[in-house]
Amino acid sequence: MPSHMMLSPGYPVATSRLFTALLLSMTLLLSPAGARGQLAGNLVIVGNGPEQPTMEALARAFEKANPRTYIDVLWDEKSTPLQLVKTGHAHIAVTGVEDQTLSATQIGWDGIGILVHLSNFTKEVTTQQVADIFSGKIKEWSEVGGPETRILLINRAGNQNIREAFESQLGIIGSIPQTATMIAADDMVISTVVGTIPPLSAAAYISLSTGSSAVAQGVAVRLLRVDTVEPEIPTVKDGRYSLRRPLLLLSKHDPNPLVDAFSNFALSPAGQAIVGETYVPMPRK
Repeated sequence: MPSHMMLSPGYPVATSRLFTALLLSMTLLLSPAGARGQLAGNLVIVGNGPEQPTMEALARAFEKANPRTYIDVLWDEKSTPLQLVKTGHAHIAVTGVEDQTLSATQIGWDGIGILVHLSNFTKEVTTQQVADIFSGKIKEWSEVGGPETRILLINRAGNQNIREAFESQLGIIGSIPQTATMIAADDMVISTVVGTIPPLSAAAYISLSTGSSAVAQGVAVRLLRVDTVEPEIPTVKDGRYSLRRPLLLLSKHDPNPLVDAFSNFALSPAGQAIVGETYVPMPRK
């Protein structure tokens, strides 16, 4: 049976499993079934962001459609997916920023929501104000029409694709103050915003799908409008909501039938239906 798991804290063990998966891939691809042209083999997909459930769902559906394929979805918040692909330890990295040395296939969009406590009466911000808030230039909520409270920044781990996309889009790469509270997981970001003392102070950025779900469930948080636009699926899809990141599958440029087949499946109607359960699917051509 294929395995879908998180990378263990013991990184050498995880690396060993990646080598095992790659050896299995070579064995299957050289098997008689592979020689007859049937799609067969092992694929290793790695990531560190909130996309894990979506990628696991895509992997299960792909395996069902191609019974001789096996997909390992390996996830670790501390991993560096691009490096794992570049060094041959994985076939596909799930990320939000392109790399010129790798081939990229976009399979959807995710908005980046600006999350605050429900009691923070700041109504909206501009894109420039978001950049100024998270680079430390704006230090008080009162500077953007909010309460007279100092802003407490919540940042994301440096290796996570949401941070890379956020900083790159706003032009603040490396500018978020080191005093910002560093949190990796989206659910921990939400609980920290809720539990911050005073509750008015926290400012965080988060996957829009996760933030919207928390709001819908009645958690004491809300998402700010940006440039007068509500952070919603339709506005992310048509680009009116500008804070968004692409969902990318990055792989080596070398031809790989399994990588191509999985990427094509993710863009097929069946794959896009899975992506659309959490994220914004690609516009139909």
